[in-house]
Amino acid sequence: MHFRHGNRAEGPRPATPDTRSLAATAAALAARLGAITGGDSGSDSGGDTGGDDPERLREVLAAAPVGVALLDERLRWQYLNAAFTTATGLRRADLLGRAAGTTAFAGALGILRRVLADGLAREHATGGPDGAGAPVPPGLRVRYRALRRSGRTTGVVVVVLDDPDPARDQLRELERARARLALLDAATERIGTTLDIATTGAELAAFAVPRLAELAVVDLLPPEAEPARAGHGAPQRLRRAGARSVPALAAALAELPRSGESIRHREGSAAARSLAGGVAVLTEPGPEDGCPAGTASLLVLPLAARGRLIGLLTLGRTASGPAFTPDEAALLGDLAARSATALDNARRFARSQEIALELQRALLSEPGNPHQNLVLASRYLPSGSASVVGGDWFETVRLPFGRTLLAMGDVMGHGVEAAVDMSHYRSALRDLAGMDLPPHRILRQLDNIISADDSARPATCLLALADPGRGRWTLSSAGHLPPALITPGRPTELLRVPTGPPLGTGLGGYEQTAHPLLPEQALLLYTDGLVERRGEDIDVSLERLAALRLPAAGDLDDLLDAVLRSLAPPPAPAAEDDIALLVARPRQR
Repeated sequence: MHFRHGNRAEGPRPATPDTRSLAATAAALAARLGAITGGDSGSDSGGDTGGDDPERLREVLAAAPVGVALLDERLRWQYLNAAFTTATGLRRADLLGRAAGTTAFAGALGILRRVLADGLAREHATGGPDGAGAPVPPGLRVRYRALRRSGRTTGVVVVVLDDPDPARDQLRELERARARLALLDAATERIGTTLDIATTGAELAAFAVPRLAELAVVDLLPPEAEPARAGHGAPQRLRRAGARSVPALAAALAELPRSGESIRHREGSAAARSLAGGVAVLTEPGPEDGCPAGTASLLVLPLAARGRLIGLLTLGRTASGPAFTPDEAALLGDLAARSATALDNARRFARSQEIALELQRALLSEPGNPHQNLVLASRYLPSGSASVVGGDWFETVRLPFGRTLLAMGDVMGHGVEAAVDMSHYRSALRDLAGMDLPPHRILRQLDNIISADDSARPATCLLALADPGRGRWTLSSAGHLPPALITPGRPTELLRVPTGPPLGTGLGGYEQTAHPLLPEQALLLYTDGLVERRGEDIDVSLERLAALRLPAAGDLDDLLDAVLRSLAPPPAPAAEDDIALLVARPRQR
């Protein structure tokens, strides 16, 4: 920061007599304290210190309403009371033990040296926020008085003359509002960049440390739990979503529950009280809080979104910095409220994904039974946990005369809506298949039904009618990838199938083709998640599948395992999209 120096007539109005009296008293007490302790001057203990008790003087100065600090003869900060940190906005760690020239008071270094040189007291007014160290609010009047011991100057007493000034108070209020908006804007940019709970919790903890606290822990109710209403109590078991600390507390933080682990707060702890009441708790940590050793100030903030309590943000500071104040608690409460919305969005998204996945698995768990002349195997793999659930589906319908209709589809879009539409497609397919229509007419009827529903999503679909009695596959496609024919000892063959537009477009134009159905061959139907890769042409992806030599004989589940190992061998990353597989082979007699 920069300081504005000059004659008293050029600065703000002089401090009032009451303020000067308080400041003079505080300065005198500080001088007595400096004379007794001797600072770092190394001089002898001359002077009249009487029966002064240094601890008693420290207690008096700590409670004084005037900001007071001491520098030694090398102009290093040796002491500052709570009022000094409040008035300047600086932390104890910003000053104690450091040279004045490396702190926010670097602009006053010339004045401090002159006070040491001639012993005369001086005043100045703080200026703008630029300069070394943390900023000090502008407009504060600061007085520097020589600290004398045994007839020589051994340091400087710094007193903040924080006299009531409406204009300055208004300016400081505006500064606080600006700081609040800047903090919340920064939080908005850095917290909630994804819809992943663990990532959002870690972002909140990382944002808080070290700018706001030396320890930050984020605990959330599990996504599957119904959040309690704020102020109406809450269950005690939560799940840790993020934790961060300064290096000095890293070892102690490692002993606490880690992200993803469950935690139950002790009865009577600050966290338990905050959960029960839905209010912020500002306190000194006790044994029941389970804080790392050295934590001197604790602030637990409820994370509430949309009127419901979803978790806690716990912040801690050590004795090297100032304790949390009620004003800070109010500001950090705004931060917690802003962050809670991002966390709740992630929780809701995770829950909707779980519902969609459960629905999709339930719908795919019981495909129709084929005739005894056909052997089937199926597999469904959801995408990675950070991705979204797709609308992949498959179905088998048993038809007269030993025939079985196989269907593989992919609803466009993701989430619960795609899973619901998937169930609609399957139901409509079963009804139409019961009419014993050829595959291309089934697709035409499905297209008419879906296109008449404005809320339905389009879908690709591949139909394969197995007729082992006639030794024939009848195939028809609505924008789906071609089926793969697997023959022992030969590369995989991608069958050419006339492809019409996706279902739901209302365009129609579907055709069908026939292919021999041989006893030793297996037909594989799949969705695009098996072959497609981001940034890769689909033809290249299909060529990778066509180059495989797969075991057509033996158990069909082994064949599906071989397909998945070949196209996504470990340690490949999680699938970018859902994968659905359905394979069929005539049963050997």
